[in-house]
Amino acid sequence: MAPSSSNKKETRRSLIRKATVHDAPKIRELIRFYADRAAMLHRSLNDIFESLRDYWVCEKDGEIVGCAALHVDWEDLAEVRSLAVAESHQGHGIGTRLLKRCLREAKQLGVPRIFALTYVPAFFEKYGFRPCAKEELPRKIWSECIRCHKFPDCDETALALEV
Repeated sequence: MAPSSSNKKETRRSLIRKATVHDAPKIRELIRFYADRAAMLHRSLNDIFESLRDYWVCEKDGEIVGCAALHVDWEDLAEVRSLAVAESHQGHGIGTRLLKRCLREAKQLGVPRIFALTYVPAFFEKYGFRPCAKEELPRKIWSECIRCHKFPDCDETALALEV
């Protein structure tokens, strides 16, 4: 029996879901692709495993084609980080769906403000993020940025959104 057209449509659709331990190497690979091109910061496999519960992935036909993480910094602040979509799958709304999933999770958790440090501010600005001073993010700066090889000369743009 041939599959129905609704089944065919479903197999072509991508699924956004929480990451599992089996996804960590592919998440690292996606991030590394862009980090090697200076489009985002590198994340070690250890970093990914330690924050695995923060990650969402986009799976299409059994392959991880996108990822994003929502990292809660404090009761009033969370970060969208490591948003990456495989080059071959860009332009199909996967980045948007991953971002919206992170924003929805932040709202469910009761986090009122979300930020991103990015080399692609225009993407986040389409969804209401506005530039902010990095000094408005002291917990981020002193807990993580201080360990970055670019500190204190960070060239990423800080943007924030009130949820």
